[in-house]
Amino acid sequence: MKKTSTNRQSVIDWIYIVLGTFLTGFGISTFMNPARLAPGGVSGLGTILFHIIQDKTGRTMELGLIILFLSVPVYLLGVAVFGKEYGFRTLAGTLLLSLFTFLFDTLFPSGILDYSKESSLWLCTFFTGLTNGLGIGLVMRTGSNTGGTDILAQILSRFTPLGLGNALLLVDGTIILSSAFIFGIENALYSIIVSIMISFIIDKVIVPFGTNYAKTVFIISPEIKEIGDFILKDMNRSGTIISSKGLFSGEEKDMLMTVIPKKDLTRLSRCVKKVDPRAFLIIQDTYHVLGEGYQSIDLLAENKDVSQS
Repeated sequence: MKKTSTNRQSVIDWIYIVLGTFLTGFGISTFMNPARLAPGGVSGLGTILFHIIQDKTGRTMELGLIILFLSVPVYLLGVAVFGKEYGFRTLAGTLLLSLFTFLFDTLFPSGILDYSKESSLWLCTFFTGLTNGLGIGLVMRTGSNTGGTDILAQILSRFTPLGLGNALLLVDGTIILSSAFIFGIENALYSIIVSIMISFIIDKVIVPFGTNYAKTVFIISPEIKEIGDFILKDMNRSGTIISSKGLFSGEEKDMLMTVIPKKDLTRLSRCVKKVDPRAFLIIQDTYHVLGEGYQSIDLLAENKDVSQS
């Protein structure tokens, strides 16, 4: 029964990954790139490079290939730093996004709108945010991603005092700022709107439980050891075993507390469901995580503002 349920979930995950990358590739090819919008991410950087090559040489290089050439090295860097956390599904998401972008570039080489109209820029801004937010959100719902700048942000967060939110803001902000010099300030401002839309749709509509910086999860189950092993070995995270006592039953129980990034919540919840469907979970939003593997505790000790981390 468990195997059937696992196989069914795996099929659903792959449907989400394919549909998500399909939507994102469509939005990049038909709205974002023709309108010269670069709202961060590898696709934003790829859009900048696409138009630089076109404007300087008069030739075009397929945007899907540019995204692929940018994404694969970043993915390999993520594997080198974080190990198997960046597994096959992330690589598949990266490759599928490049494939669908290439496909829609081929089907609609001139796009689907009259991009000379001012109204088209607003339409592109709205539909880029909508398609990319829905698409990336569907992929993230599986516990995977499409690679790109979130990997760079996590690397920055690990090796610098920056929190994950600030690291991602720095990476994507640099891309948006760069686009201002290539496409103009007006297009950069539209790109900021797109970035806000994508974040809102992912956070509030697609990814379950909401998506703040991190999640604190309390787990009560007789199978704490197996769940703990999954957290240590498969998620490369840690936790704390807390002795507890049932108020009604008076039974002594172990409770596991762990703090994980928002993107890992789906993986953990599925592991718990597989190991012990009757486990008791408490999931809380966590806005500040200080200490090893996260933000430096010096920020708080030195009375620095961590409200945006």
